[in-house]
Amino acid sequence: MDKKITIAIDGFSSTGKSTLAKQLAKHLGYVYVDTGAMYRAVTLFAMQNGLISQDFFNREGLIEHLQDITLQFLYNPVLEFAEMYLNEENVEKEIRTLAVSQLVSRVAEVPEVRHKLVEQQKHMGEKKGVVMDGRDIGTVVFPNAELKIYMNASPETRAQRRFKELTGLGQEVTYEEVYNNVIERDYIDTHRADSPLVKADDAIEMDNSTITKQEQLQKVIDIVNELLAK
Repeated sequence: MDKKITIAIDGFSSTGKSTLAKQLAKHLGYVYVDTGAMYRAVTLFAMQNGLISQDFFNREGLIEHLQDITLQFLYNPVLEFAEMYLNEENVEKEIRTLAVSQLVSRVAEVPEVRHKLVEQQKHMGEKKGVVMDGRDIGTVVFPNAELKIYMNASPETRAQRRFKELTGLGQEVTYEEVYNNVIERDYIDTHRADSPLVKADDAIEMDNSTITKQEQLQKVIDIVNELLAK
């Protein structure tokens, strides 16, 4: 099928945006871009360079060093998805820690950071045939995307998913820590001045608190097929 569209997936943390986006991109043969990984990589850079911690954030220092940050997705044929590289170093594992999760929303609300990454994201999707997930894809990055999905789930469900994911990776965290992080990120993501998380007027909202990943995927595939048939 020659016709290709742009698919924007937005929503709160731990709603399964990346899981759905990866599945959808693989099914359609589209490019998948995990914008959350890009913000996490910038956060990791800030942490590695002493620019941010739980009680400290040198915003101006980070802004000055943005020119020193190079982000790249490189496809891993074994894992069957693209991994995040920060300045030519694979940081896919490092960016998924709770330590990064606890700081990423603060980095993501810096306008200069958002502007740098949004420009890269727009370039990645110029030729369509892309599935991109994040917080502002359907409202800022691709406001004209043919399909916009807004994902949601209860905070408790999302915290349990994230807790299971982190402990499965061998990280020592408590459910309370993860739940508090979910609540804090929700607040920051929806209240930041630059590109807050909001549902686009023409987005299809999907609450996946009680449906399986496969049921969710099939629902979206059906929607995509309808669009491509027009």
